[in-house]
This record gives sequence, C-alpha cells and structure tokens, in this order.
Amino acid sequence: MFDENSYNSKMSKTIDVFTKELNSLRTGRANASMLDLIKVDVYGQKMPINQLGTITTPEPRTINIQVWDLNNVALIDSSIKKSELGLNPQIDGQLVRLPIPDLSEERRIEMKKIVKSMGEKCKVSIRNIRREGNDELKKLLKSKDISEDEENKFEKLIQDLTDKNIQIIDEKVSLKEKEIMTI
Repeated sequence: MFDENSYNSKMSKTIDVFTKELNSLRTGRANASMLDLIKVDVYGQKMPINQLGTITTPEPRTINIQVWDLNNVALIDSSIKKSELGLNPQIDGQLVRLPIPDLSEERRIEMKKIVKSMGEKCKVSIRNIRREGNDELKKLLKSKDISEDEENKFEKLIQDLTDKNIQIIDEKVSLKEKEIMTI
C-alpha cells in the first residue's frame, strides 16, 4: 500500500536542512547558529564549535565563544578564519570574540542571491520527492495494488504536500531576505 507519510517526512526533513542552512548564513546580526557549519579538527576528529565551548551573543553584533580547553583556542581561531563567514576572531585567553561587521550593500545583494538559490535547490528536492511518490503510484497501479481512483487521490495528496512545502520555502526565503536587507 502507498504511504504518503513517508513522503511528508522526507519533505519535512528537506525543509529542516534548508532552515539550518539559512540560519547559518551571516546577516548583520550576531547569531550563534552561524557557527554550526564550521568544524574544528581536534582530538583526531572534526567537531562543531558548540562541542568545544559555550557560545553566547552578549550584544547584537558580537558572538563570544568561551572555549573549555585552552589548547583548542588556536584551532577554533584558524577554523573560523578559514570559513567563508568573513569573521576576524579576537582572542582573550580562553574567550574568542567575534565582532560581526556591517554588511555592505553589495554583500547584502549577493546574500539575497545566495538565499534565492538555496531556496531553489530546496524546491527542486521537494519536486524530486513528489516525482518519486508519483512513480511509486504508477508502479502500484500497474501491479494492480491500487485502483485509478486511489492513484488520483494519492497524486492529489502528494501535490498538496508539494504546494504546501514550496510555500513554506518561499516564506522562509522572503523572511531571510528582509533580515538581510535590514540595516
């Protein structure tokens, strides 16, 4: 039998990944999740910064990382510098300060394009899941496991799911664009 819930959960996971990617994008405001994608090579493995220290945002334009092990400060510093965030860490003992500079108009426009393309990629993933579901329906119809009426009903369900998720993506993209353009 056809299980539309598995397609619903696949689409939800796609949206979750997209949301994480959006949160890691740098806007003019300090946001601890900006550091989520940065991995630091420590103890023979790559670890996220939030497993090596406490991340706080004491001010709208500053992120502080209170590193637990003094030996990791330099490693975190170099990982942040190598990342594409364009941040310049300031080290004070075991405290790493990240001042968040203002985004130039040029950079804001570039960021909007990045957000739009991330949104498009996510929509393509959603549409691929829809196609996968429709292909499964055709197979089930061919093997006479479902009737044509059931196939039509499930196709409509999948299309409704697709439309709903694409609308969610569009809303997230437009919110992020507003956030980027807010000075």
